[in-house]
Amino acid sequence: MLENQNTDAENQKANDDPLTRAIGAIGKWQIWVCFVVFLVKFPVAWHQMSIIFLAPPMNFTCQVEEINTTSFDNVCHANCTHYEYDRSTFQETIVSRWDLVCDREWLKNLTQTVFMLGILVGNMVFGHLSDRYGRRVPFLAAVFLQLISGVTTSYSVNWYMFTTLRFLLAVATGGTMVTSFVLTMELIGAKYRETVGIIYQIPFNLGHLTLPLFGYFIRDWHHFQLAISLPSILFLSYYFLLPESPRWLLTAGRTDEAVKIMENAAKRNGRPTENIASSTQKMVVEVSNKQEEHASFLALFRTPRLRARTIAICFNWFVCGLCFFGVSQYIGHVSGNIFTNVAISAAIQVPGTLISIYANRALGRKITLISSNCITGISCLLIIVIPHSGASHLTLGCLGLWGMSISFATVYLYAGELFPTVVRNSGVGLSSTIARIGSMVAPFVATLSRTSPWLPPLAFGIVPLIGAGLCVILPDTRGKKLPDTLEEGEEKM
Repeated sequence: MLENQNTDAENQKANDDPLTRAIGAIGKWQIWVCFVVFLVKFPVAWHQMSIIFLAPPMNFTCQVEEINTTSFDNVCHANCTHYEYDRSTFQETIVSRWDLVCDREWLKNLTQTVFMLGILVGNMVFGHLSDRYGRRVPFLAAVFLQLISGVTTSYSVNWYMFTTLRFLLAVATGGTMVTSFVLTMELIGAKYRETVGIIYQIPFNLGHLTLPLFGYFIRDWHHFQLAISLPSILFLSYYFLLPESPRWLLTAGRTDEAVKIMENAAKRNGRPTENIASSTQKMVVEVSNKQEEHASFLALFRTPRLRARTIAICFNWFVCGLCFFGVSQYIGHVSGNIFTNVAISAAIQVPGTLISIYANRALGRKITLISSNCITGISCLLIIVIPHSGASHLTLGCLGLWGMSISFATVYLYAGELFPTVVRNSGVGLSSTIARIGSMVAPFVATLSRTSPWLPPLAFGIVPLIGAGLCVILPDTRGKKLPDTLEEGEEKM
C-alpha cells in the first residue's frame, strides 16, 4: 500500500513538471540524446584509468660503473649512471621515458594525483559555467579542450610538460562529466531519473573494459595516449547534434529557443505540439516559482543531526573515490597478465551497476550501501590472510571493485535525496569534492605494495568498513519525501 502511494506521488510529481507535461518523461528524443551524451563517458574512463598503462610496473636494473648486470633486480644504487628496463611487455612507458623509479618513483603517483585534482577543478569550473551559459556551450568547450590537451600530452618532452597537460586534460574531462550528467537529468522525467542516473555509469564501465585493448595493441605510451585522445574528434559533431537544455532556456528567459526544442522533442516522442507555444509563458512562471533560495554549504554543519549525516555521506563518497580508483590501479599491479587483470576487473562492474538498480529499489539506499561496502572491505582484507596467489588476489580484488561499482551508483542517489533542497547542490558538490580527494590519495595507497604487500589491501579493507559503520546514522531515503528546508533535513526521517 505504501509502495503504491509512493509511486502515485512520484507520478504526480512528474505530471506537475511543466517540461515533462510538454515532451513526456522519456521517449525516442530523450533516448537519442542520452545515447549521444553517454558516448562521452568512454574517453572519460580512458583518461581517468589510463595511468594503469601509461605507468605500469616495469622491472629495471640500475647500471653502475663497477657493476654491469643484465638481470632486472629492481634494486636502487646511489651511484647509478642509468637504468635499463624490461621491455618484454611494454616498449616504452612514462616510467622508462623519464626514469620514474627509485627516488623519482613518487612522481608517478603525483601525476595521477594532479590529474584527479584537475577533475575536481573541472567539475567546479564547468559546473559554474553551465549554470551561467547553459549546458551545451560549456560541454562543447570541454570536449574541444579534451581533444587538444589529450593529443598534445602524447608529445610531451618531459615529466613537467606531461603532468601539466594532463592537468588540463583532467579539467576538460571533469567538465564533460558534470555538463553531460546535468543535461541528461534535466531532460528525463522524475519517474525515470533514478534508473537513468545509474545507467549513466555503464558507459564508463564499458570504457574501462575497452582500455586493455588499447594497452594490448599499443605498447608505447606516446601512441597509446594519442589513440585514446583522437576519438574525441567525433564529439565535435555535437555542435550540430546536441540540443541545449530546454529547462535551462526556460529559467534563462529564452522562451523562443526552448519552444523550438520542445516542439521537436514532442514530435519525436509522438506527443501533441499545438499547445506548447501558447503555454510557454505559464511554464516560465511555474519554473521561476520553483527557484529556491540556496543556503551556504556551512548550513550543513550547524545542526547536530544534519551535521552527522553530512559527515557520514561525505566519508562514503571518500570511500568510493579512494577504493574504486585505488583498487583498479592495485589490480594492475597484481601478478599475472596486466591486460587480462584489468579487463576482468572492468567487466564485473557492468553487472554491479545493473544490480544496484534492483538493490536500491528492493533493499533501499542504506542496506545497499552497507552491504556493498562490506563486500569491498572483507574482500580486500582477505587478500592479506590468503597465501599469495595471482589468481586468488585478482578474484578478491575484482570482488572488491564489484562492491565499489554498487556503492558509487548508490551514493549518487543517496546524496541527492538526503540533503535539503536549499543546500542540495552544495551538499552534492561537497560530497563530490571529498570523493576527488579520495581519488587523489588512491595512487599513493595502491603503490604501497612496494613498501609492504599488505598495506594497500589493509587500507582498502578498513576504510569501506568504517563507511559501512557510519551508514548506521543515515536514514533510508527510499520512497521518502525529499527534505526542502534545513528544518526538514534535521528531522528524523
